[in-house]
Amino acid sequence: MTIKAVRGTRDLLPPDTALWNFVEETARDVFRAYNFQEIRTPIFESTELFARGVGEETDIVSKEMYTWEDRSRKSPLSDAPYEAAAEVLGKGQSLTLRPEATAGIVRAYIEHNLGQRGLSKLYLIGPMFRRERPQKGRYRQFYQIDAEIIGPPGSGSDSPVRDAEVIEMLATLLDRLGIKGWNLQLNSVGCANDRAKFNEALRQALEPVVGQMCADCQRRAVTNPLRVFDCKVPADQPIIEKLPRISHFLDEPCREHFDEVQNILAKIGIQFSLNDRLVRGLDYYTRTAFEFTHGALGAQNAILGGGRYDGLSEALGGPSAPGIGFAIGEDRLVMSLPESAESVQKKPDVYVAPLGAGMNCEAAGLARELRRQNLVVDLGDENFRLKKSFEAATRAGAKYILIVGENEVKADSFALKNLATGEQISVPRGELTQKIRA
Repeated sequence: MTIKAVRGTRDLLPPDTALWNFVEETARDVFRAYNFQEIRTPIFESTELFARGVGEETDIVSKEMYTWEDRSRKSPLSDAPYEAAAEVLGKGQSLTLRPEATAGIVRAYIEHNLGQRGLSKLYLIGPMFRRERPQKGRYRQFYQIDAEIIGPPGSGSDSPVRDAEVIEMLATLLDRLGIKGWNLQLNSVGCANDRAKFNEALRQALEPVVGQMCADCQRRAVTNPLRVFDCKVPADQPIIEKLPRISHFLDEPCREHFDEVQNILAKIGIQFSLNDRLVRGLDYYTRTAFEFTHGALGAQNAILGGGRYDGLSEALGGPSAPGIGFAIGEDRLVMSLPESAESVQKKPDVYVAPLGAGMNCEAAGLARELRRQNLVVDLGDENFRLKKSFEAATRAGAKYILIVGENEVKADSFALKNLATGEQISVPRGELTQKIRA
């Protein structure tokens, strides 16, 4: 029986990987312009990090994480070997494949005292893992582009300017990728006190109607009513539409913060709409929440989302460090691109074709010279007949084929043929790079 990729995962193959590289290179260029720097965190962390950071009652922690017990290492709660610690704890350390990036980045911010540098602008690109039902654009191993602005009080990290800066950077990225017709939705989920009052109002509003809702909403109504707004079940929407809205529970500082975010975005020409049902899916969000959507993705049309998380560092045992960030689902972002894989794939500039016995060495040396000049070079084999070399060069999409035969080596001048026009000329070795680029 043939072994295949696990359900919910996939192989990314050429030429599609050219689109992924295009997205990631464009993101890095945009982030660099906003003074963001890359961070790389482990793909697995202590389960406690996500339970405390993301929230124990979120769907991610309660249903979707890949978690296992690490019996090969000492428990983090004891200096004794695992065998001794296990008698006290009853188990080894619980580890989890990261389901999202923000908690790990904030953990690294705390662990390495990045607050001493003042404002930290960090981004991460890499795989995440969730045990969810595979569907279009959603996989058990998926990829995210994540960026965060974190800093101690007084660094400006809590300013509405930061919220607007992050959102404007995302608009710039989508525009540079050629994604047209995106929509930006904004909301404020307030501070902890606002959310406590709002949750109580939701509980009261849900009590007489929750029995008519889906099983997830019935559970959420007890554990975390705010999560009811994440529901996508069509039959529940008329009930959700009548529920109270967080915008009616914001205190004055939160209202002023949100108003200033809107003012800045309007001033710099970023269009948005207000959506007071937008709450985001993770417990650590406070104040500004946002989401970019695109019609090309159908009903599940979110490309990316994010928001402010001013209390996350403290929840993880760190100092006060207000922050704001976002996560882009790279799988879904690629689906939104107008470009095809073929249009962004870098094709060979030249196919070097050795012709005759003993020419592999000569051709390999010439290919090395051309590659050192930053040309993309594909290399054939001296056992190929000339017709086969031409076929291989055409399949590779090369612009030119360069013939390396005994006569060419002796003359130190080589036959260079343009595969599109059919024009063939003899070019001295020293002029090859110039002719191929021209």
